[in-house]
This record gives sequence, C-alpha cells and structure tokens, in this order.
Amino acid sequence: MLNVLAIPAFDDNYLWLVHDGRHAVAIDPGDAAPIISALATRGLTLCAILLTHHHADHVGGVPALLQHWQIPVYGPRHDNIACLTNPLDDGDLVHVEQLGLDLTVIAVPGHTRGHIAYHAAQPGWLFCGDTLFGAGCGRIFEGTPAQMAASLARLAALPEATQVYCAHEYTLSNLRFARTVEPGNAALMERLAADTARRAAGVPTVPSSIGLEKATNPFLRYAEAEILESLRQAGRLREDTPLAAFAALREWKNVFK
Repeated sequence: MLNVLAIPAFDDNYLWLVHDGRHAVAIDPGDAAPIISALATRGLTLCAILLTHHHADHVGGVPALLQHWQIPVYGPRHDNIACLTNPLDDGDLVHVEQLGLDLTVIAVPGHTRGHIAYHAAQPGWLFCGDTLFGAGCGRIFEGTPAQMAASLARLAALPEATQVYCAHEYTLSNLRFARTVEPGNAALMERLAADTARRAAGVPTVPSSIGLEKATNPFLRYAEAEILESLRQAGRLREDTPLAAFAALREWKNVFK
C-alpha cells in the first residue's frame, strides 16, 4: 500500500513523500534536511525525485539529496532546471518501478512557463505544485492569464474524487478571499469552518479534492454570477468576458489582505 507523507518546510511549504514502507519518491524537495530526516526516521530509501517547476523552494534540496542517493530526477523540460536527468513533456508517463506507481504528466503553464503536474490515476492523486491551491491558484509570474485559466481547466477536468496535493498551506487566506467574492456559496462557508478547525488543531488543510475545489475555489468558478457581480461592484471587471474575469480575479487576489 502506498502512502503520501506531508513534510512541512520553510514557512508554509509542503514537501511530499510517496512511499510503500521501504522506498520513497520525493516531490518538490525544496529543502533536503527534512526529507533526509523523514526517510531516516521511517527507514525509507529514496528512489526518485519529481519536480513541478524551477522555483528554489521546490528544487533547492535536490543537490544535497543527490549526494546521498544517485537517483533519477524528473521535471519539466521547459523550466530550465539544471539537475534534471529525465526531462518531461505533456502526456509523458513516469513509471516508478520500486513503488509500482504510474504518473501522467500534465503541462500547466502560468505560474512558470514550463510548470507541470503529476496525475496518478490509481490511486487518484494529483501533485500540482503551485498551479492549483486549496481554494486558490498560483500567482502568474511567467505565463499569461489565458495559460493559467486553461491549466486550471485541465486539472478541473480530472475525476472529482482526485486528491489534490498542492505545495503550500495557503488555504485559509484563499478561503477568506473566496468568501469576499462569493459570500453566498454555502459549500465555501462549510469549508472555511472545517479548515479553520483543522489549522487550529495543527492539521494540514491539504489534500483537498477536485470536487471540493470546483465547489469552492473562485479560480475555477470565475464565471459564476455572484463572482462576476463582486468584480463589477469592486470596479475590477473591465471587459465582460470569462478571461477578463479570471485576470481581474487574480489581480484582486494579488493585493487582497
């Protein structure tokens, strides 16, 4: 049986370990030390590294890990990551033999030009880096709003039971923004209460699910009437098109306190 272990790092990152009790894959190991500690504590051997994009808090631990294990490093071909041994493109399949795990690569540009996500249809997991967050999405640093909206649409098309393993604990701040733009969403209010309780208990709010994100995440719901009206009332909707609404929503979130 495979398990996913969340390893907190920095201020709000999650580094992910998928393991079977013997072998493990590290996903976005921005810091080597907590990964090495978790492996040692559980008696695990690292067999591969998967990267979603080039930012330091996702790749910074790779050189130190490679000093301990000579293993393949998978990641996006178009995101300029020096340590890759296995560059990946949209639609590629990553087979981790030691775990019997297959992951399909989904190109999700927007946060960075080459950002990718990994989808394991069995057992139904998505590792999406900084593209889709709990009730939010990543900032658009290198891509365009059109790219980010299209990338999110690809992820939203996955089965609703898919577990969403994002890379940051941003959920509560994202939910506060979501409440501002869609206050009439009952599912959103339920999620805010549940996730507030989780954080108070020191429990991560992730993984979420594709179904939950579709019901509560404004960046998957930007065409909803209440969100459009909130954008108009705030004077932020300059054109009456879905893409303009998405871009305006992302710009608003950039400055939301």
